[in-house]
Amino acid sequence: MIRFLFGAVVALLLVPVGVWAWFSYGHPPVAVADAPFPLEQRFTGVPLHARIDHDMETLPKAAPVPANESTFVAGAHIYREQCAFCHGTYGNPSHIGEHMFPDAPPLWEKHHNGDVVGVSDDPVAETYWKVANGIRLSGMPAYKHVLSDTQMWQVSVLLANADKPLPPAALDLLKQPLLTAPAPQPAPTN
Repeated sequence: MIRFLFGAVVALLLVPVGVWAWFSYGHPPVAVADAPFPLEQRFTGVPLHARIDHDMETLPKAAPVPANESTFVAGAHIYREQCAFCHGTYGNPSHIGEHMFPDAPPLWEKHHNGDVVGVSDDPVAETYWKVANGIRLSGMPAYKHVLSDTQMWQVSVLLANADKPLPPAALDLLKQPLLTAPAPQPAPTN
């Protein structure tokens, strides 16, 4: 019995030391190009959705800005300036967003399994929460110190209506091709 208890104590001490060594010597998948860590999306997704569900109780059920042409145009301006680089525009996917981990979802494309476009099936308050707070470990920044509350609601209302016909002025902004940095050139060989 004493040997068993001694073995259990040693194992309890060695496991944390082994985990610490594994992390300390750079073995976990931390690069975007690495394969995902087992159950990584579950470990990050469950608390994210629980937090959003909790915080949604304090947000208005309906957006405090109307879903009209001026809101859509204002939201399209904000989207072009702040969101398009990672999420793409209408008919122009982002090549940067495809190489993030997790991928930045293309917010103007239909889902593969239905007619939902981007996050148009999410409550507008959920999209607002994501814009305001960002999403840790995803590349999605928090905009609550960058955009006004009205601006965050405008872009959220725009995205909530991505599956509906939008006014021509908003579509014109959203259909403009993305400006991207030039492709990197191969390093010269000696």
